[in-house]
Amino acid sequence: MACAGGWFWYELQPAGGSREAEIEVKDGESLDAVFGSLQSEGIIRNAKVLGLYTKIAGQPSWYAGTYSFNSDMTTDEILQRLDDPEQARASHVSVTIPEGWWAKEIAARLSEQFPYTAQQFLDAWNDQAYIETLASEYPFLNTASLDNPDLRVKLEGYLFPDTYQFSPDSSIDQITRTFLTQFQKVWEENRTGFEASGKSVEEIVTLASIVQFESASKEDMAKIAGVFENRLNQGMMLQSSVTVCYALYDQFSDPTACETQYDIESPYNTYLIQGLPPGPILNPGREAIEAVLHPEESGYLFFVADIHNVKSNPGQVYYAKTFEEHEQLMRELGLVIE
Repeated sequence: MACAGGWFWYELQPAGGSREAEIEVKDGESLDAVFGSLQSEGIIRNAKVLGLYTKIAGQPSWYAGTYSFNSDMTTDEILQRLDDPEQARASHVSVTIPEGWWAKEIAARLSEQFPYTAQQFLDAWNDQAYIETLASEYPFLNTASLDNPDLRVKLEGYLFPDTYQFSPDSSIDQITRTFLTQFQKVWEENRTGFEASGKSVEEIVTLASIVQFESASKEDMAKIAGVFENRLNQGMMLQSSVTVCYALYDQFSDPTACETQYDIESPYNTYLIQGLPPGPILNPGREAIEAVLHPEESGYLFFVADIHNVKSNPGQVYYAKTFEEHEQLMRELGLVIE
């Protein structure tokens, strides 16, 4: 019996060897499974003996998360670490990127979760050499069109909005590739539509970004996309006030300014330029992209949203085929006609 007892206590001694390991404990995972992971990583000698020991000495609490261990820790040190919720680092960082956010807003959100500044993200997303590296993996990226000094953020439009689970130690490159991988899924699922559109990926994403900003609901996206398609086909300027918002950019604070500063000099101001701006004005979601790929056919050339009756009639959009009809709608809605 003395020999057996000596073996039992020997198996509880530090495994030694100065090995380090990070062990992830999942929600609902049993303590025996945790001990099994510790043994597999060489942190403890015997998972079964440690399990029996905790039944005798008192089972500790344990928490989901990622723990750091080394093989020179004593049994008590290991159990104390598992019993301390402050030692349980989050296994994943959850980040939600809403549809329609600017790249600089995404960078600011990420800087709150990771040890990088917003400017570091933006610098990477504007680094042409880095983008050329990414393009070898993501064929929807056109390095020639992205090498454009007029673009505020070269990867604007491709940072796909979604909820993501990142490792806490993710690099800027890993985070960026996660966004692009999600965009690629949508691109591949709609590959036929992209190829049949007669437009480049950049043109589709740029128009989708405008539709995203202009639309208050999914139902309006295809209609608004159809209006813009009609205007482009007839050689009309898009005259979208949301492009003025992006033209204002750092000076943008009040959305009403987008409706009054139509004369701001900018390649993004579609009141002054013909056709599409040089690139996307935000990061559109799947529905906006699919609306541009499948615009609703109509004879409409104008639309206006009711911004005065947002409580009684939120998001209502009205459409017109002629400028005269559009003017009448503007009067009825109490909007200023320039």
